[in-house]
Amino acid sequence: MDSGKSTLALQTNHNHAARGRIGRIFTTHDRAGEALLSSRLGLTHQALEVTSDFDFWKYVVDTLTQGGRIDYLICDEAQFYTPEQIDQLAKVTDELQIDVFAFGILTDFRSRLFPGSARLVELADRMNVLQVEALCWCGKRATHNARTENGAMVTEGDVVVVGDVEEKDAEPADVSYEVLCRQHHRRKLTSARAKAVSLAPDPLPFG
Repeated sequence: MDSGKSTLALQTNHNHAARGRIGRIFTTHDRAGEALLSSRLGLTHQALEVTSDFDFWKYVVDTLTQGGRIDYLICDEAQFYTPEQIDQLAKVTDELQIDVFAFGILTDFRSRLFPGSARLVELADRMNVLQVEALCWCGKRATHNARTENGAMVTEGDVVVVGDVEEKDAEPADVSYEVLCRQHHRRKLTSARAKAVSLAPDPLPFG
């Protein structure tokens, strides 16, 4: 989150489409709503919604059989895809020679790999860390995703709950997300909590 992955997904689609290639865009659980790929910069694009029973292989084969053309797939929010769907995407690449570009985050709010992300790591031809670094409120590189409910960070609950990163100085949403460095994720120290109590870092346990 806050790393520009959806912006890069849209840019990747633009670059390929500008060269005359024909692609399909997929997403799921996007904060803008169903069948939309959105960026926090305000960019949006129509997309195909990936449900838990969606079959990428069948969709692509059916499209090609009916005379359609597909040169590449853009797959956003790929962390929410099932491991079986990731296998289908690998098969599309290997058997049909269609490029697949998957965008997503690795871990959930509990700092555990999403099943879809884990399968992507196992199968991907290559992985790229985005050049835009997400930053924790303290200024360090953010490596963890925190979920807050009514302003308090939680580490238990459903893995998939749609929310958004809170706007600065806005009232805490019922469910929202914040990117944190490992230290502050471990301490459950969100920006709101740090501001409320004006905490300095805990002293080290040695003098």
